[in-house]
Amino acid sequence: MSIEKVLIVDDSKTELMFLADLLQKSGLAVRTAESGDEALRQLSEEKPDLILMDVVMPGKNGFQLTRAISRNPEYSDIPIFMCTSKNLETDRVWGMRQGARDYITKPVDAAELLLKIRALG
Repeated sequence: MSIEKVLIVDDSKTELMFLADLLQKSGLAVRTAESGDEALRQLSEEKPDLILMDVVMPGKNGFQLTRAISRNPEYSDIPIFMCTSKNLETDRVWGMRQGARDYITKPVDAAELLLKIRALG
């Protein structure tokens, strides 16, 4: 599966700008959402090839949203990378149990993220 379109879900405008800029410079098409509800709207408009998901957000948190997306047959084939400042092993394990394909802690290492994305394609 080739990764061309990425949806970034994060309530931090700074993180959204950093990640969007990084991915766009790598030739990826990027859409952003600042909440779980906005992410679900974005999904219904255009299905991405990858989702980068923050955990701590207002409304539905990233764990809840990852679980909802990964258990929906329409979207279950979309890989989700948790991208969060929550760096405890229990958080990582919980994120993976919710359906995440990978778990990356902030601050994001740009080279590591790009390698993991390329590994999917």
